[in-house]
Amino acid sequence: MTRKEARFEIIEGMRTRYSLKWLLELAHVSRAGYYKWRKTQQTTQQRKQEEELLESHMLSIHRVHPYFGYLRMTVALRREGILVNHKKVYRLMKKLGIRSVIRKKRRFFGKQASVVNANRLDRQFQADSPLSKLVTDITYIRAGERFVYLSVIQDLFNNEIVAWRLSERNDLALVSETLDVLSKNVNMEGVILHSDQGFQYTSKPFNRKLKRLGMLGSHSRRGNCLDNACIESFFSHLKTERIYLTKPGTLAEVEQHVREYISFYNENRFQKKLNNRSPIEYRETVAA
Repeated sequence: MTRKEARFEIIEGMRTRYSLKWLLELAHVSRAGYYKWRKTQQTTQQRKQEEELLESHMLSIHRVHPYFGYLRMTVALRREGILVNHKKVYRLMKKLGIRSVIRKKRRFFGKQASVVNANRLDRQFQADSPLSKLVTDITYIRAGERFVYLSVIQDLFNNEIVAWRLSERNDLALVSETLDVLSKNVNMEGVILHSDQGFQYTSKPFNRKLKRLGMLGSHSRRGNCLDNACIESFFSHLKTERIYLTKPGTLAEVEQHVREYISFYNENRFQKKLNNRSPIEYRETVAA
């Protein structure tokens, strides 16, 4: 801190008791210089508060995913709608003492029970008809001191959310039940279902289920979130427009907010891509 900055701090602390003009004259500093310093202090304080919020969010993610390094942490933050440079994430993780938990390598014998399908979409997030190209993914949502998991299936024809399921466990049952919600009353023969290479989506039981339904599995390239960008966008809207504002504390509250938001998203949230119509309005207009 320079001598001039020290004088500005003294003035700031005494300005409520004495005339600002008198204090400036006594300290031999200009009014313009004082206000410039004050503005800088306000900006610095705001950045400090924003960084503290970011640190708090990173700690929350680390508690649930202790194996995340700075690159995965950066992706996780972006999936939450927080755009931050990976270098800053690295710096803050170092400051907070966050280190990823390195998994001990295990030896496997024989083939692993997984199926990786070709990327049938190749980032072509358009469809000519309803229920021809679907995308699916899972995100986590804070409920008080814990997290719950939301599985969603989205129709690329009009971005409509056509099935969803909440669970306290991120497992095969979650994605399987989500598919059941949709396939119960709809013929899925020939429909493409695109996902990332999460263990649920590459599992043999899930892919056998797709085959029984006559569906075509499709997988993103490993570690490339842009290959499923459409559904990532929905998760971002859900969280920024509802979850972060309401801060649900229980699974029941999360379910209520998710149900209400998906209803709003499908019926009333217009999208530029859909000629400023909501997903359902667009589908009904095209059908007419």
